[in-house]
Amino acid sequence: MGNRFSLPELSQENLDFPPPDQANFWGVLAVGGDLSVNRLARAYRDGIFPWYSEGEPIQWWSPNPRVVLFPDVVKVSKSMNPYSNQKKFGLSFDRAFREVIYACQNTPRGGQTGTWITNAMLEAFCAFHEAGYAHSVEVWDGEILVGGLYGVAIGKVFFGESMFSNKTNASKFGFISLVRTLRDRGFTLIDCQVPTSHLESLGARELPREKFLALLQSNRKEPMPDENWGEWLGNSADS
Repeated sequence: MGNRFSLPELSQENLDFPPPDQANFWGVLAVGGDLSVNRLARAYRDGIFPWYSEGEPIQWWSPNPRVVLFPDVVKVSKSMNPYSNQKKFGLSFDRAFREVIYACQNTPRGGQTGTWITNAMLEAFCAFHEAGYAHSVEVWDGEILVGGLYGVAIGKVFFGESMFSNKTNASKFGFISLVRTLRDRGFTLIDCQVPTSHLESLGARELPREKFLALLQSNRKEPMPDENWGEWLGNSADS
């Protein structure tokens, strides 16, 4: 998680963050504060996100470089075509947000013994979802939730948070479907935060923090989306 020594400590009353480019070598910008809707909205607007383990103070991150994906350059392998063409999975948006984040919290991951999605984080993001900022993508096999992901929308930028899969290619199908839908709705950038081989195979790449923050600055003129994303696809879970 990085070294917290000499980091600014946020107060409960003041929602302001230090400039994102002042994060330390590991990408940690500040500690403390809370996970209120207003603070989370302020953080994501500036490209800052919370990431910490149970029992630790909240840590706020602004890594350099940043891993991003531009919606118009997503890479889709031929092996994924049947999942779209034959409709092997059902797809929905914002139908089961709490279930998705709970699955992200509790699905075992290779090489990891715990999760950064604390119970406080889960409840905070459910409130963030109710406020219209956080959204989920659900992947269904019939009426069984087999994969999904969630993240935050600010203007025309989507900040991905976590995904899970209980069936081969379920999360990949959900992510590709999300990227295509965001592209069609004029979104310009997807923040993937940190590198993974899974995201790199889909076209994610590193971007210097300076360039990433410049893109966020131009995004500020965009209105905040506040709609339920379930209207986008009709939330059909038919496979």
